[in-house]
Amino acid sequence: MRHKVSLSPFHSILFDRPESSIGLDEAAEPAFFGDLHLDQVLASIVAGYEEYDLKPFFNAALHDVAAVRYRHEVLRDLEKSEVLESIQAFVQQMRRIRAHLAQAEKRYYALEKERWFLDAVEIYCATVRTLTDQLTILGVDSPGLQAFLEYLHGYTASGGFTSLVAETEALREALAAVKYMVQISGSRVTVSGYSGEADYSVQVDETFAKFREGAGRDELVKLRDGVEMNHVEAQILELVARLHPDVFAGLDDYCARRRGYLEKTISEWGYPLYSTCYHR
Repeated sequence: MRHKVSLSPFHSILFDRPESSIGLDEAAEPAFFGDLHLDQVLASIVAGYEEYDLKPFFNAALHDVAAVRYRHEVLRDLEKSEVLESIQAFVQQMRRIRAHLAQAEKRYYALEKERWFLDAVEIYCATVRTLTDQLTILGVDSPGLQAFLEYLHGYTASGGFTSLVAETEALREALAAVKYMVQISGSRVTVSGYSGEADYSVQVDETFAKFREGAGRDELVKLRDGVEMNHVEAQILELVARLHPDVFAGLDDYCARRRGYLEKTISEWGYPLYSTCYHR
């Protein structure tokens, strides 16, 4: 029998109770913002982060002392540089995951889309576990972050998350174990199974290793991240998939089952967290 882990109730690190956030989406900018030039201050704060739609969090007023105290205690936790850095790192990784999902949507070839998605899930699993471990070690005092950390412990121990981690790691290992041989003769490219032939890619890597040192290496990675698979690479990959049908069928099934889960989870995570821990 599988042990079921119940998630601790958690609403927000911004609002002490669910009803405090009612009407948040419709919160308009207060009339006095313009008189005090707070509209300009707010614009400078959220510049570059329009994707998070942060303005309503600043427009919405808190109407009782307990709600204000709840938020102030969270902010006192964030005055600890290591706590703030760990949450900011989490937020940046969540943005990276969203970028990976966007890249997956932009890609033309199905297998390329699936690999971008698999990478996004892998980053997600590592990011959530890292935040949980860091906050546990550092310790937090505010009721808001304590409730959040308790929720994280429950979530990372849940069957849904642990199965996602295990399946992602197993699929990653299966793909890493795929080996094949490419023979190029003029304009003809042949893909076949690997039978212990010499791997010339190692020699190529060694030859061009000096171009990947220092800053140059980072630039190569950045350029490659933005390059789409060309039709020759796509055809080679399709042939490789035919050589390893079980592995790539598993990738298809994984992406079909997990895509909705990850997109829903990403949409629920980052916004209130980001608005709380964003400091300039």
